[in-house]
Amino acid sequence: MIRFGPAGIPLSCKGRTLRDGIADAHHLGLAALEVQFIKVNPLLRPVLDEEVGKLPKELVQTLVVEVSPVGKESIAPTIPELESPLKRRASLTALTWSLAKDHPDLAQTRALARALDVDLTLHAPYYVDFFGSQEARERSLRQILWAGVLADGLGARLTVSHLGFYGPGVREDSIQELTQIARDVSKWLHEYTHGEVRLAIEPSGHPDVFGSREEILELAHQIKGIVPVLNLPHVAARERIPLETADQIRPLIEEFVAASHGNLYLNFSGVELYGPGEFRLTPIKRGQLKFDPLAEVLSEREYDVSVISSSPLLEHDAMYMKLLYERALSRRWAKRHQPAKPAAAPAPGKGRVPPHAPARPAVPKRPVAPPRRPVVARTPSAVARARSHGTEHGH
Repeated sequence: MIRFGPAGIPLSCKGRTLRDGIADAHHLGLAALEVQFIKVNPLLRPVLDEEVGKLPKELVQTLVVEVSPVGKESIAPTIPELESPLKRRASLTALTWSLAKDHPDLAQTRALARALDVDLTLHAPYYVDFFGSQEARERSLRQILWAGVLADGLGARLTVSHLGFYGPGVREDSIQELTQIARDVSKWLHEYTHGEVRLAIEPSGHPDVFGSREEILELAHQIKGIVPVLNLPHVAARERIPLETADQIRPLIEEFVAASHGNLYLNFSGVELYGPGEFRLTPIKRGQLKFDPLAEVLSEREYDVSVISSSPLLEHDAMYMKLLYERALSRRWAKRHQPAKPAAAPAPGKGRVPPHAPARPAVPKRPVAPPRRPVVARTPSAVARARSHGTEHGH
């Protein structure tokens, strides 16, 4: 099954809540939505007396994503504390998020998405830096794990993230360290969500950021549970390839489908390329990257794909991509089921009728009538002249 959807609440949505966006996407004929967890506003406070003994997910008007043990300061959310009743003198971290106010609110959104058959994924904050200061490293790790907590509450199957800049020194050392971080995060997500949420790593279009095509695929092969995201605009910007034909795109699709175990997650938009590492995402009709060859490849066989529009036009380009895919599918179906042309009869030999052709009966010719004499109209003066002519000759 192929699903299309926007990366965020549709621009045409009158309401700005997440549930409004899901309902609007469904009414537009879309079946996927990537939730954007971009702005992070954490609030650290102690557990209140009336909250002691309650589970973190039971609190009202408080979206808890982390609980610090009594007398300790954690550098990342711990699973036992998130699943245990709150204790006195413990501290919790809650988020002020415009798309949900507490965990019961997340559960209502999850129920709506499942009822409307809208597949949800969640994108973690874009800015990630594991090689900066210690504070930046801890913040980056926390935000990805917080995104996993929210994804679990929403019923989203993927937490999508980057892994940030390479560190100083040899690039291979940075890749090894980032691989270990991805392994730890994937393991944490698997334990916390019981395998319901997986970590998805997408490529980057900038050469200074982890995420070339080879690095993403190698990461997925090394770590069980990692899903590689095929972000075609980023791949085109990173490798400076046009991807103008189906033959250029088909090997990419096959590589990522194999690494994703059949369920491909794909981002698409237009892109304008400038210097090395410089590009800009654009609407599909204005960019250098076209969706038509990709639609042709997707129509060739049955794929399980979620196509997310990261275009500035969001749902408009998501519907445009769906239209192009349906056109490619119709052309392929018509070509496969076109009626067979009748075989042409061989030319008959000279002077004889082919044996398979029936003899035509002779048609008798109709007798030819003699030509009729023309009738000349006679005027009164002509009659008088004829009479006088006859008198002169003795008639």
